[in-house]
Amino acid sequence: MTRSGVVVRTGTALALASLALTVDNARRVRRPDAGATPRPESLAVLVPVRDEAANVEDCVAAALSALDAWPGPARLLVLDDGSTDGTSALLRHLAARHDRLEVLAGAPTPAGWLGKPWACHQLARAARPADLLVFLDADVRLAPHALTATGAQVRDSGLDLVCPYPRQLTSGVAERLVQPLLQWSWMSTLPLGPAERSSRPSLTAANGQLLAVDATAYDRAGGHAAVRGDVLEDLALLRAVKTSGGRGVVTEGSTLATCRMYDGWRAVRAGYGKSLWAAFGGPAGAVGVLGLLGLAHVVPAAAALRGSRAGAIGWAAGVASRVVVARTTGGRAWPDPLAHPVSVVALALLTGDSLVGRRRGRLRWKGRAVEAGR
Repeated sequence: MTRSGVVVRTGTALALASLALTVDNARRVRRPDAGATPRPESLAVLVPVRDEAANVEDCVAAALSALDAWPGPARLLVLDDGSTDGTSALLRHLAARHDRLEVLAGAPTPAGWLGKPWACHQLARAARPADLLVFLDADVRLAPHALTATGAQVRDSGLDLVCPYPRQLTSGVAERLVQPLLQWSWMSTLPLGPAERSSRPSLTAANGQLLAVDATAYDRAGGHAAVRGDVLEDLALLRAVKTSGGRGVVTEGSTLATCRMYDGWRAVRAGYGKSLWAAFGGPAGAVGVLGLLGLAHVVPAAAALRGSRAGAIGWAAGVASRVVVARTTGGRAWPDPLAHPVSVVALALLTGDSLVGRRRGRLRWKGRAVEAGR
């Protein structure tokens, strides 16, 4: 067998292993019970916003509707983190109409902090003495049963933190190529069973779009003060909870919420650019992870186009993995998975762009640096 044949077969074996893990995770991933009734404890829903005029009204309306179903004391707190686009005026208008909406004005970000961890820290302090904290991004729309199902999942599972992954809404080529990799990345690489039990940082996946955490566990972990300089603060917070003796995991939340993260290629590039440099632990980690992804999901497809039977099997395994994830998480199951190798290449290009941007000190998000001290 030629060296290229060995490489193709190795890639195909990795793709098949990834498919097997995807199928197992699809079977065991925790799903919410839409009809569950949580204990009547106190709840605080916390929404940090900065320049979210296009989202804040719909986000608040959906969150207030979900609060109606909560059996105990419940509050919605929104912190305006220095918005300049009309968000502040919209929030004042909404607060005047809704008694359960509390609007906070964010303080300037201190040295050593990034903007979002600082905003979440202020919200968590203002939320006391709530028993359960739910952090919510402004581009997320909750279903009416989202908070009750999430609260019940936290308590019934015995976990301290859960991240019900919203269904990701996409439109256009760039979004449809890249966004499905969000759920696929953890469903195809992270064994969810061990991830729940292990405190190892490498066995962690999280999503700050919708994140629920027991308030006592949050305090024990140090809260957002413990992750003040982390651009991936959701992942860092779960790791802090685990390090302090707690447990948490990402769950399937496509029936609880939807999220439209980015609109078009320019927004996709800017959004991923701010954080992908940190996603793999540095340049060496990025090269290693993306190299394995390319070996498993690009090399076989390229070989298949040249007539390789082994390559065709590997390509089919990658496509099947994406189909399983899409059907599990409410995504497009066809025909988008056929372009999975192109999606992996797009991820590699975005990661390279992020690493270069970080090295040159030009990464910004909503007018602010994405690293503390820059």
